[in-house]
Amino acid sequence: MNNILAIAGIVIKELYRRKDAYVLFILTMLICMVMASVNIFHDDKIVRYLKEICLLLIWVCSLVIAITTTARQIPMERENRTLFPLLAKPLTRTELLLGKFLGCWLACGFTLICFYAFFGVLAASREHHWPLVNYLQAAGLHWAMLAVVIAFTLLGSLIFAAPSSNATIGFVLVTFILVLGRHLNKVALQLPEPRRSILYTLYYSMPHLELFDVRDLIIHDWPPIAWKICGLVMLYALAYATAFLIIACVVFRRRAVN
Repeated sequence: MNNILAIAGIVIKELYRRKDAYVLFILTMLICMVMASVNIFHDDKIVRYLKEICLLLIWVCSLVIAITTTARQIPMERENRTLFPLLAKPLTRTELLLGKFLGCWLACGFTLICFYAFFGVLAASREHHWPLVNYLQAAGLHWAMLAVVIAFTLLGSLIFAAPSSNATIGFVLVTFILVLGRHLNKVALQLPEPRRSILYTLYYSMPHLELFDVRDLIIHDWPPIAWKICGLVMLYALAYATAFLIIACVVFRRRAVN
């Protein structure tokens, strides 16, 4: 565990030494400026519209940071020729992958705290109330979803040659799941066999990331979700993240590091 935490710490430091931290700061400030520039915040429709835009920006920015940061971890170690010294130490390949995953996931968690904190404080200053439970559930489920995305991207970094191709495929797949994935079962009903069975298999085997999108809790001030349901959804994310990490460990063990 000490080896995993050491690798995770290096990943977190590397993220904030690069331009990612500055981009995060600028994007957070832009979100705050958009909300602060509105004069008619007492209109319910305007409030909801602005909340939806800001939360969409938070989702997009978090996915960009998660996928781009994870996609370059293993290729960067190969390019800098630091992979051999790392593995020459008392460090297994599994510990290296788990450390990379934990570091990227914790770094994304810190960015989510910044985004949701700025957004929540500014929204509370305008609306004069802050549904803390709604924010905790939305941020927690968002962070759990990023665990699946990071594990999948880490697996892709061992399969695809370049970080750019891995990141592009990751963005396409995540966008497809979030936008169209929930409708595949409806499309399958209209198809003949065997395409119907193939589409149903795809529908039930892929991770449904849209389950973690609970922005409406904040946008429409809905009552919080039952904590039991939140726990089940987080276990769902844990299962998929674990599966992707196990496959990644198997692939990494069988591949030559050069």
